[in-house]
Amino acid sequence: MPTLPHRLLHRLRLPALLLTAALSLPTAAAPATPAQRLADIATRAYDDQARFDPLSATGVGDHRFDDQLPLSHAPAERARRFAAWRGYLKELAGVPVAALSPADRLTRELLVRSLQDRLALAPFPEHLLPLEHMSAVPVQLAVWASGQGEQPLRTVAQHEAFLKRLAGLPAWCAQAQANLREGMRRGVVQSEPVVRALLPLLADLAQPDLARNPLAAAARALDTPPAGLPVADAARLAAAYRTEVAERSVPALQALHALLQGEYLAAAARRPGVGWGSLPQGAAWYRQLVRDQTTTALTPAQVHQLGLREVARIQAEITRVAPQLGFTGDPLRDGGLLAWTRTDPRFRPFKTEAEVLDAYRAIDARVTPQLPRLFGKRPTRPLDIRAEPEFTRATASDHYGLSEDDGRPAGVFWAVIPDPTAYSVVGMGALFLHEGQPGHHFHTALQLEMPLPEFRRRTWINAYGEGWALYAETLGHELGLYTDPVVYVGQLRAEISRAGRLVVDTGLHAQGWSRERAMAYWRDVTGAGAAQAANQIDRYLAWPGQALGYKVGALKIQELRRRAEQQLGAKFNLAAFHDQVLGEGSLPLAVLERRIDAWIATQRR
Repeated sequence: MPTLPHRLLHRLRLPALLLTAALSLPTAAAPATPAQRLADIATRAYDDQARFDPLSATGVGDHRFDDQLPLSHAPAERARRFAAWRGYLKELAGVPVAALSPADRLTRELLVRSLQDRLALAPFPEHLLPLEHMSAVPVQLAVWASGQGEQPLRTVAQHEAFLKRLAGLPAWCAQAQANLREGMRRGVVQSEPVVRALLPLLADLAQPDLARNPLAAAARALDTPPAGLPVADAARLAAAYRTEVAERSVPALQALHALLQGEYLAAAARRPGVGWGSLPQGAAWYRQLVRDQTTTALTPAQVHQLGLREVARIQAEITRVAPQLGFTGDPLRDGGLLAWTRTDPRFRPFKTEAEVLDAYRAIDARVTPQLPRLFGKRPTRPLDIRAEPEFTRATASDHYGLSEDDGRPAGVFWAVIPDPTAYSVVGMGALFLHEGQPGHHFHTALQLEMPLPEFRRRTWINAYGEGWALYAETLGHELGLYTDPVVYVGQLRAEISRAGRLVVDTGLHAQGWSRERAMAYWRDVTGAGAAQAANQIDRYLAWPGQALGYKVGALKIQELRRRAEQQLGAKFNLAAFHDQVLGEGSLPLAVLERRIDAWIATQRR
């Protein structure tokens, strides 16, 4: 399934969007060889997935369906989608594995697993939860309307495609209302904190003042036509946007907002708990999400204990480092060292957003020349550094995405900067390595350049993708960033938050923790302030299981590196190891382990 910016990641487990064209069918004359049959199935399966979920396709640079916003959450379309996946599994069962090359066997294995993973979520009513504050479809459309996202808005044809997509929003909202009402009837409702976080975003989208409505941003941008766009076309398109938003989008969103603010919020408040375990089938549902997001057989209880052990290990390192920063208090109590580095004025030197972005560019300039020592293969796509659009700053997390908004493909590190004067320099080094390079940028951009079947080029596996990015944070040692104890503490702060996620996510969704208990634990362990703790805990409520992939994946990559170092000794080459980890794109962790073990065996000869 597609790899996406963080704001869309959870849709890897939520309903894919409606297929608006006929499902791909087996050709009358089947390809002659097993390899050709596999290639044909893989192509058709990916094309169908892109049609089912065109927003995800746009998110990874597949712009064939940029004009579509179908009804993924309609029950009939959901059933149709799962029927398609069952059909492809049946076809794949008829492809003889023994007749395939090793590369094709891996492709077949990954496609089978991807289809099986999607079908494993079929018993659970995901479609009855179509909205949350992190990446709801109306919010995503508003981000793209800004012209800064993955859907390009430069040419007349691109604007017309987005207008058609936007025209699907009223029907999407109507289906969402039907699903929310059915969810209330069946007791499948979002938690109250998630609904409260969503309401201000929808209120902004539902406001009739087009001078401030985020969905009308594309119209406002056209009032000063960009170079290459004829003035007459710009005026026509701007008028069409304003008509669409004012006459159709706003009324639909107002009705959706009214339902959420009234009946639905009341139903959410009556839910017996905030975690997934308080939903019908919630325990089994969450267990499947844990398997899906970690690609392991770990139980929620095992993940919780793993998190506690990792928190304790990192706290010991924080205690060791604290004196190097001149900190004299208890480094752990009430957030200790981490809270101090977050709030002390010496660590908040910025006055403007531009100063924060310039500081990230300075880190990039320091890191980039050193990357050839650590990687044999590097992406050709450049990395840009940008500030998160204002509309989503209150709820967004820093993230990586793809962009073609200036006519060239690029990777983008989106920095969330709500208040530059409160922005701490401490965590910037680790954050850049994670979201920029060599983290998400190396994984995503390199994968898109690989001569792989399309579904593999555009695949996101959470434990691999987030695990690699978290592992990339540790490369600050090799890159010389962590010789500065301030920057190193930033990495420890980031790492302990990923360990804490294992504790709070499983605590909330499997152990019945309250939001207040999770927030208190988060603040104590990470030193976060109240607002940041609320933002994080509400993210985990909205995306159960997603936050588990980071630490589980990173620990596996670190384990494989240690194994290679120990078994290869002087033959170990770090750049070659990294090239092996990244060399086949996204992989389940067990498959990655198998690949690295085979590489170690080859190197030992």
